[in-house]
Amino acid sequence: MQINLSGRTALVTGSTQGIGAAIAAGLAQAGAKVGVNGRDPKRVEQAIEELRRNVPDGDFVALTADVTTEEGARHAFGQLPDVDILVNNVGIFGSKDVLEIDDAEWQRYFDVNVFSAVRLTRMYMPRMLEQDWGRVLYIASESSVAIPAEMVHYGTTKTAMLALGRGFAKRAAGSRVTVNSVLAGPTHTAGVEEFVYDLVGRELPWQEAQATFMREFRPQSLLQRLIEPAEIANMVVYLSSDLASATTGGAVRVDGGIVDSILP
Repeated sequence: MQINLSGRTALVTGSTQGIGAAIAAGLAQAGAKVGVNGRDPKRVEQAIEELRRNVPDGDFVALTADVTTEEGARHAFGQLPDVDILVNNVGIFGSKDVLEIDDAEWQRYFDVNVFSAVRLTRMYMPRMLEQDWGRVLYIASESSVAIPAEMVHYGTTKTAMLALGRGFAKRAAGSRVTVNSVLAGPTHTAGVEEFVYDLVGRELPWQEAQATFMREFRPQSLLQRLIEPAEIANMVVYLSSDLASATTGGAVRVDGGIVDSILP
């Protein structure tokens, strides 16, 4: 497959590290101009320097803004108003007893994981519809359909993202604007390493810790390993292209087979 996103502009929220950075690199490799987003100007510039080492010909734009707030989202839109591909990736996760999660923590998870995506989609979709081409993507999780007992608040927000993907796709019906969720499985990032060690203990070497985590906490996985960020990015790049023109309103799985279902 030859994917060419030349002439397209993408915004990837929360793209200074992990899955977001991998998606930014993948879109740039396909020829898109990519807005790299984070809250810290220095961290954004460092991320762009690293991305340029990996994608020397990549066209990256610094987009410093806290998109989890209304003010920050408007600031991001003002800096980069013409976006063809919106990847709602920014998110938080953590482990906590559901009976100990207070209202403020619930609100924080929804502000970051859900409302940021709602605001940005509402801002960017009108232009996509006007030009009759666009891609809106939500980076969801297998936790959206298989709610983990140790992170119910996270899983609930990811379920909401699946609903956003389906709902906004209906708003774009009849156009060449597609809207999809990417149902990502447990992915190997620095944050997930910390999460794994918190659950299985820090005395184990990483490979053993990963294997223990998958065996004890994610036994449904058919891969029985963490997914690499680039593997998530590959699906995002495809869905961002003209090749995926008939895929919309879906929850597309890159979950390593962790969801025990033959349907998406």
